[in-house]
Amino acid sequence: MDDILIDLAITLAKIFFVLGVTVGFFAPILTWVERKQSAIMQDRIGANRADIMGFTALGLFHIMADGLKMFTKEDFIPQGANKFLHTLSPIIALIPAILTFAVVPFGGEYTLFGKEVKLVISDLDVGLLFVFAIASIATYGYVVAGWSSNNNYSLLGSMRTASQMVSYEVTMGLTIIGVLMVYGTMQLTEIGNAQENFLHWGIFLQPVGFFMFFAASIAENKRIPFDNPEAESELVAGYFTEYSGLKFGMFFMAEFIEMVTIAAIVTILFFGAWHIPFIGTATLLEIFDFLGETGSNLVVMFIHVGVFFAKVIFFLFVQMVIRWTLPRFRYDQIMKLGWKILLPLSLANVVVTGIVILALQ
Repeated sequence: MDDILIDLAITLAKIFFVLGVTVGFFAPILTWVERKQSAIMQDRIGANRADIMGFTALGLFHIMADGLKMFTKEDFIPQGANKFLHTLSPIIALIPAILTFAVVPFGGEYTLFGKEVKLVISDLDVGLLFVFAIASIATYGYVVAGWSSNNNYSLLGSMRTASQMVSYEVTMGLTIIGVLMVYGTMQLTEIGNAQENFLHWGIFLQPVGFFMFFAASIAENKRIPFDNPEAESELVAGYFTEYSGLKFGMFFMAEFIEMVTIAAIVTILFFGAWHIPFIGTATLLEIFDFLGETGSNLVVMFIHVGVFFAKVIFFLFVQMVIRWTLPRFRYDQIMKLGWKILLPLSLANVVVTGIVILALQ
């Protein structure tokens, strides 16, 4: 009974940690980063109007101002819209973005107080398949949002969203086949453990797969240069044109959480997960051995978690740089890139990976 309660407490602690990091930290802070990084890149001051008693805190008070505005803004539902689906769609878009983190490990396995603890909420054998299955559900949220709004611009945005997300999901699925062939598992913790050796990182074993997966992931998240479903110059705001207040905020939060998901999955599959180059877990445990078994494991756990999120922050930075550097593609160019370039390349990558594996065996 005591073991069950301990396991339950550990699981709840991991759930609260993941929610705190994604929803409580990254989602709001990325709204500030998007403004501040664009301002720096464009040689502006940016995000410096909200203040408390004259202190702007580098514009961080804009996060609180945004939250206050969304909580107090009128929830407007247009005439002729489907009220139930209009309300449900932002929930469908947001929940899958959070659920994917249930199988995303943010550290390895550690011995704490005589008990083995894995830093993942649910260590599924098909973890990678779970990520794709759950993430694809968000498509319905965006499609339903456009259709239920009774607005032509929203409907066009939702149609673009559906075709774009379905198109790039095919490429995303095929780009990771090479990773699965190399590591022989869909379990994200095992893929992370397999990259303890720096030369076994996915970026070295699947370099083409990395670039294709990263491009397809950004397209899947509808970020510039793939933001045609929201194209302000063409569709006002696309599928969420008729949304305001917290519902509007939920769509934005889903987009930012998906950015964190992309960064986390790329880190695990291609950039060594929580591992430090050339410094293995055993080496770290040996360095801190004077602290005892639990103490050394605890220190190594904190180091690994810090390394993992440092890599995640780096890929968030890269996504922001891409967002504020590249112009928007035309919609036909997006479809051409997905079906005529990335899809054949991903198939070729699978074939070449198979040939190399057979040759080595």
